This record gives sequence, structure tokens and C-alpha cells, in this order.
Amino acid sequence: MQRAESQDNLLVKSYILLPLIISAFERDASVMSSELRTPAPYLLVIQSAVHAATADLREVRAGMRARGLRVYEQQRLEIGVEAKFVCRGYHERMLLLDDVIAAQATLHMRSYLGMEKRIAIW
Repeated sequence: MQRAESQDNLLVKSYILLPLIISAFERDASVMSSELRTPAPYLLVIQSAVHAATADLREVRAGMRARGLRVYEQQRLEIGVEAKFVCRGYHERMLLLDDVIAAQATLHMRSYLGMEKRIAIW
């Protein structure tokens, strides 16, 4: 049986992580706008990060289409997120543990905020 290649797995992982990162930025922006006295500069930085993450998500989706990948089920479990996907006709499964999600999301969020050198999403 043919297995998904590492590039395929990175695309699926990014497909799972990016919406979580975007949601975290949006949630943080909401909190900042109500709690800070002058939220505008901070919200601009977060808004820029959301736009960059959204652009990356578009690229990931295009890459998935080009490689014949399709996630058909995502499920939140106690220990993380499970995704089931089709890779060129073969059904695969990926489990991302909460610790891995938190670590990867932090790295990418710091990158989107300009705190670290930009890292490739896939």
C-alpha cells in the first residue's frame, strides 16, 4: 500500500494548524480590543498576522489540490486532533497531540508577528 509522503503530511498538518492559529489571533484581538486602552497598534499587528496566515492557508489548500489530498473528517479528541484524509486514493489518518499543536502554533504565531524569522508552513 502506498503511504502519504512527508510533503503530503506537512500539507495536512498545516491544513489543521492554520485555522487554529487564525482563531487564536482573532480571539486575542477580541480580548485586546475590549481590555486595552489603546488597542489600535496591537490590533494592526494581529490583523497583519491573520492576513499572512490566511494567505498561507490558501497556498496549502492549493498545494493539497495539486497533490490529490483531501481532508474529509476532523475530530477533536481528549489528547488532540485527529484528521482523516485521502491521499491520491488512499485513506490515511493523522493525529496531532495537544502538546505538538501548542508548540507548533506558538512557533508559527511568533513568526507571523515578526518576532522570529519567517518559517515555512509546509
